[in-house]
Amino acid sequence: MLRRLNLTDLTGPLDDVLPKPVDAGADVADIVREILAEVRRDGDRAVEKFGLQFDKVDGDPTVDKAAIEAAYAGLDGLLRDSLELAWDRIVRFHQSELSTSPTWDDGGVTVEHRTVPVGRAGIYAPGGLARYPSSVLMAAGAARAAGVTSLVLCCPPSPTGAIDEATLAAAHIAGISEVYAIGGAQAIGAMAFGTERIRKVDVIAGPGNAFVAEAKRQVLGVVGVAAGFAGPSEVAVVIDDSVDPRFAAIDLMVQAEHGPDGIAWLISTSEEVLDRVDEALQELLASAPRRSAIEATFAASGYAVIVRDVAQVVQVCDVVAAEHLELLCRDGRDLARKVNNAGAIFVGPYGAASIGDYVAGPNHVLPTSRTARFASALRADDFVKHHHIVTISQQGFLGLADHVERIAKKEGLDAHAQSIAIRR
Repeated sequence: MLRRLNLTDLTGPLDDVLPKPVDAGADVADIVREILAEVRRDGDRAVEKFGLQFDKVDGDPTVDKAAIEAAYAGLDGLLRDSLELAWDRIVRFHQSELSTSPTWDDGGVTVEHRTVPVGRAGIYAPGGLARYPSSVLMAAGAARAAGVTSLVLCCPPSPTGAIDEATLAAAHIAGISEVYAIGGAQAIGAMAFGTERIRKVDVIAGPGNAFVAEAKRQVLGVVGVAAGFAGPSEVAVVIDDSVDPRFAAIDLMVQAEHGPDGIAWLISTSEEVLDRVDEALQELLASAPRRSAIEATFAASGYAVIVRDVAQVVQVCDVVAAEHLELLCRDGRDLARKVNNAGAIFVGPYGAASIGDYVAGPNHVLPTSRTARFASALRADDFVKHHHIVTISQQGFLGLADHVERIAKKEGLDAHAQSIAIRR
């Protein structure tokens, strides 16, 4: 089921040993570049052209506000309760991230730390054949917690040409009344550059397919792009004999059911444990509704890795830098503190990543494709700017003046030095 890799005899770096994620962006970069250029030049006309070409939507993609309200009102009551619980937990968690350090005061220089939210944020939620109201809540929740008042949502429509009611209901819960049935690179371009219909944003957030991820990469600098490269789903599960192998099996399936572009890692020091998980996978897959998608992911990028010891477990985890890392093993909390590269880490037998996908509180928009080496989960901080308000007393100025003049003269910046001398 999963391709078996035995690393127990290997020493040294594993970067070139372990299979790398496929860089889908390289295949779509030119296509995305052309789409973005056309959207930037032709605005709504280009958006509607690509909407008809890719999403089979003809004409204005604007979703009527009444349809958003009706979707919320008509949603199953229990599902609505669950979405509202998720929204409450997401916003409260992200509000807790925004605590700032106290004012710094040293030698007559006082620095106050001020955070200012961006004016407008664009949320992208995957859609089309699937539906992800949770992604709306996650991205919008971080933005609202940061204090962003203006949000716009773009989501590709279903084959019927409409956005599903659960996603629209999530938009209502998040207070988003500006929604467009637009998917792909053209949605990212419309939000980044602005069109006649869509006012441009300051930051774009939300996961998507290879076209969306590549488009965000290409507009970075025109707008801010929140979090790391949020592409196809990934999971790495570390397991030992203390945990039911079915837990690992189902959690591998959880991320693999998103589709064939993801990657799944199973890691253990015991080959017998890997065998048990493989058997559990066979049993669970037999009745899985999304069996074909799961098997496609496993066939392309599913790996069962046998490692020598805990040190090599950490080494593998840090190389693959998985979007979701589950530590279903003894001493999981200790192991979590040794791992440096992961989007989100879940510890213990009940640490199902699916809890994190919906209601744990932290964001499920996570860095993929090994970008967890330098990137983090989506945070409220992605939607704010940091200002330092610097106040300098006369005593503080005089205490530092000589140093500034000395450095400025060495750099040949005479006006810098003179700005000090003139104040003496």
